[in-house]
Amino acid sequence: MKTFIKVLTYVVFPIAIIVLVYLNYQSIMEPVRFDNEVERREAVAIDRLVSIRTLQEAYKTENRRFLSTTDSLIDFYKNGHITVVRQIGSMDDSVAVAEGRVTRDSIDILVRDTLLKGKGSLIDSISFIPYSGGKRIDMKSVIKKVSGIEIPLFEATISYDDLLRGLDRQLIVNLKAEKEDMKQYTGLKVGDINNPNNNAGNWE
Repeated sequence: MKTFIKVLTYVVFPIAIIVLVYLNYQSIMEPVRFDNEVERREAVAIDRLVSIRTLQEAYKTENRRFLSTTDSLIDFYKNGHITVVRQIGSMDDSVAVAEGRVTRDSIDILVRDTLLKGKGSLIDSISFIPYSGGKRIDMKSVIKKVSGIEIPLFEATISYDDLLRGLDRQLIVNLKAEKEDMKQYTGLKVGDINNPNNNAGNWE
């Protein structure tokens, strides 16, 4: 009996305490690791959505509407042109303007030579949600009448279910519930086809 008590005291109890401390530590650290991974993944996804917005706004400047698919956006990047206005002198200088020393002209430049500098090699991945296993970013565009004026709108969305694939399911559910309680989209979103928001991202 004494031997059994000694085994419990010097072997079983210390091991049990170590296991309990480890499990307690893991339960504390899991949400921290989750938050860090969410932040890391969101940074990659936001960069992708910002690139989409940059291309969409350039396309709208040229065509007065937005594109509805990321494939069209990629084609615009690879093959499209944008008009750049080049000005010599200042229009605020009335003397120079009067003397004809202020000139302006327009030139066409390939989109790929102008926008997304340093990101051209990643353009083909712009359609896909990072960490999702190949799920595509959902993008839509409409022409909506607002106060009697037709306004082109677009939105691109990445759901948390796709972006956070493989992470703790309960923590994802909790994060989505927080967003729903605040009447926010449960993921990342740029633009809005229902309410004009100057193409803002919901992280801004």
